[in-house]
Amino acid sequence: MLTLETTNYLLALGAITMQAATVALLVLYVLRRQPALANITGFVSRWGLWIALLVSVIGSMLTLFYSEVLGLPPCPLCWWQRAFLYPQIIFFALALWKKDCAVANYSIVMSIIGLGVALYHHALQVLPSGTLPCPAEGAVSCAQRFVFEFDYITFPLMAATIFAFLIVLMFFVRRDVSQNYTADVS
Repeated sequence: MLTLETTNYLLALGAITMQAATVALLVLYVLRRQPALANITGFVSRWGLWIALLVSVIGSMLTLFYSEVLGLPPCPLCWWQRAFLYPQIIFFALALWKKDCAVANYSIVMSIIGLGVALYHHALQVLPSGTLPCPAEGAVSCAQRFVFEFDYITFPLMAATIFAFLIVLMFFVRRDVSQNYTADVS
């Protein structure tokens, strides 16, 4: 059975992997016009919604695992991050069912807001106490760290990583929509 420390470590490794994948996708997006990369960009565009659905489901399940199974209470900023991640599962599932890639724009907006909350929350946890105001009104402080791996990975940074990944991924999905639209118009 996995201990909490091992689980935290494995999730932190996953976050680093996703950070590297986000950077790689961003570079791929910038270089998307290179003919040698056409197969890769086509793959990401075609499967982007499925990948986004999988990432948002896994991220949401992990938040529920930590709060409901392990009993680590979410703070107010955690709830805000969840509010911008959980609905995306429904958005992606409906988009796949309806074959509608226009959801990319909504996902980008929700992910940008979620990313902002997550980065603020991360700063609150890594900066000296009292540097930023904590919106906690209950027993759970937003400054309390349950995870701190590799001297920088916190729960909020994991959420920020998911949001950043979704933003870059949706660039590809949105690009695919605009290409299909221009192909239909011509």
